[in-house]
Amino acid sequence: KGPGVCRSGRKDMALRCAASLAAGRQPRCPRLPRPAREGTVRWSSAAKASAVKINEKASREKILTLESMNPQVKAVEYAVRGPILLKAGEIEKELRKGIKKPFTEVIKANIGDAHAMGQRPITFLRQVVALCTYPNLLDSPSFPEDAKKRARRILQGCGGNSLGSYSASQGINCIREDVASYIERRDGGVPADPDNIYLTTGASDGIATILKILVSGGGKSRTGVMIPIPQYPLYSAAISELDAIQVNYYLDEENCWALDVNELRRSLNEAKAYCNPKVLCIINPGNPTGQVQNRKCIEDVIHFAWEEKLFLLADEVYQDNVYSEGCQFHSFKKILYEMGPEYYNNVELASFHSTSKGYMGECGYRGGYMEVINLHPEIKGQLVKLLSVRLCPPVSGQAAMDIVVNPPVPGEESYSQFIKEKESVLNNLAKKAKLTEDMFNKVPGIHCNPLQGAMYAFPRIFIPSKAIEEAKAHKMAPDMFYCMKLLEETGICVVPGSGFGQREGSYHFRMTILPPVEKLKILLEKVKDFHIKFLEKYA
Repeated sequence: KGPGVCRSGRKDMALRCAASLAAGRQPRCPRLPRPAREGTVRWSSAAKASAVKINEKASREKILTLESMNPQVKAVEYAVRGPILLKAGEIEKELRKGIKKPFTEVIKANIGDAHAMGQRPITFLRQVVALCTYPNLLDSPSFPEDAKKRARRILQGCGGNSLGSYSASQGINCIREDVASYIERRDGGVPADPDNIYLTTGASDGIATILKILVSGGGKSRTGVMIPIPQYPLYSAAISELDAIQVNYYLDEENCWALDVNELRRSLNEAKAYCNPKVLCIINPGNPTGQVQNRKCIEDVIHFAWEEKLFLLADEVYQDNVYSEGCQFHSFKKILYEMGPEYYNNVELASFHSTSKGYMGECGYRGGYMEVINLHPEIKGQLVKLLSVRLCPPVSGQAAMDIVVNPPVPGEESYSQFIKEKESVLNNLAKKAKLTEDMFNKVPGIHCNPLQGAMYAFPRIFIPSKAIEEAKAHKMAPDMFYCMKLLEETGICVVPGSGFGQREGSYHFRMTILPPVEKLKILLEKVKDFHIKFLEKYA
């Protein structure tokens, strides 16, 4: 009948008719008979224009836009799943559509996801989690008694004897007891209190939670968080989200990515001019750099933290991944204890572990724990309160973490198979670490430090000035440009070093060593061929 008026007399129907017209559909009115299927309803151009106008009025500006969103969230970047992975996803779709490429598959060497790369699960861990998930299997003769024993113990700690119930916010009590016993065995008898153990949703959850409770102040009093460069991007992302101040200290690439206390002191003193540095993060073994800190280095770091009154965060998720001869994992907790009561009773330390790395590679369970010592009693209550907001970590992940810290022991039915599977994974990773280092160091323009631990290579790459200029023209960091070219020409997805941080003028990429040996050899050969062609093209 006219703008905003419907024959039915209902304004809402007028808006619905307008929306249908704007979308090119025939409106349907409850008061009018539907036209025959063959027939068409003719609308004048004036009526169509009115309908579109009504529809425009009906829509309004979005409440949440890039301008109105939380600026701290917008500042967050996570290179491991950044633009390079999005591009890899696009290429995979094109391959599925039959679009021809110079390769047949995308190899995602960007992330440490062991099972996605073909690693087999540890049988015992999966048996226990399966029994916990479906307790009827406890009557099955197909499962060993030592697995059933652990499953029953875990289920007894669950509400209603079910993995589907919430647990205490700090985690299931018997699992925290097992974590404490594991730490004592690992550290040669250094005492561990289950009350200092917090089960987490992977190590990432624990790290973000501790940072959240540590950050405070404004202006020059805002909390500064010291992180290694190169670093795992979780740290820079969490710092951005919390609007804290990132304080970089550089690892020494020329000395196998060693941590130098003089560099820590330089970084701290400079940061004091614009923030209040009170947190020191250490990743050992290193990600993405793969170095393993020696005992003397850890002692120096602990003394520095004690002297400067810094809260220590020790990211130790790769503690099982040590490959180089002469290298050994030392926990910060153990060294702190052995340095004497002046240190052990005063330095505040949070240590983190996870089911995702090591020989387990159980990323999807999101199991982890943190041990926090020397926390102020009142802050302990605040931490539990903060954890209670997210109710509890996934209970299946807690069960998986229990098997990591409470595996089969000599004399138990599953021990021989468990130890065989564990050693097979770790020996295989050690071979692949050496293979990767050796092959990269044969390529002109690539230098790779020894992969002492963890599960990544972080080689330095030479990028010619001509390529750097082209990268600038594409508004890309030079190593992002390099990695994009590598992906587009070979199907290999790696992460540019700029996503982890690096010294000005140096370029790197991070690549996991998780693919099966034969596929890893092919991958390394492809990188070699690409790099030589890249140098020739941009020389």
